[in-house]
Amino acid sequence: MKPGEQGVARVISATRYSFQGMRAAWQYEAAFRQEVVLFMAGVPLAAWLAATHIEFLLLVLPLLLVLLAELANSAVECIVDRLTADQDELAGRAKDMGSAVVFIALSSAGLTWSVIAAMRLMGFR
Repeated sequence: MKPGEQGVARVISATRYSFQGMRAAWQYEAAFRQEVVLFMAGVPLAAWLAATHIEFLLLVLPLLLVLLAELANSAVECIVDRLTADQDELAGRAKDMGSAVVFIALSSAGLTWSVIAAMRLMGFR
């Protein structure tokens, strides 16, 4: 185990680092900003659309997954860009895989929202 903070101090530091990461993503990543706006619009819409607490969670959790995926993708892109500015097959593959993670997260959110919205609009409950 590496030396450093433990207990509550470690949790406080980890929380501070997490907020620094989100602040950096907001500042430097347009896609993250767009997805935060999507999340902020999606939560009240989910509250209106959902018939149950479970449906509400099924609508909101994929939106959080999109934010998680975008943060991971942005982290991969930062590391790759730091390591090489050259066209590199592995660097390109890493960036493409990060993008695929975001695509799958967005697809799962879209599928979930489509199914629940269709059920509500067609009167299925």
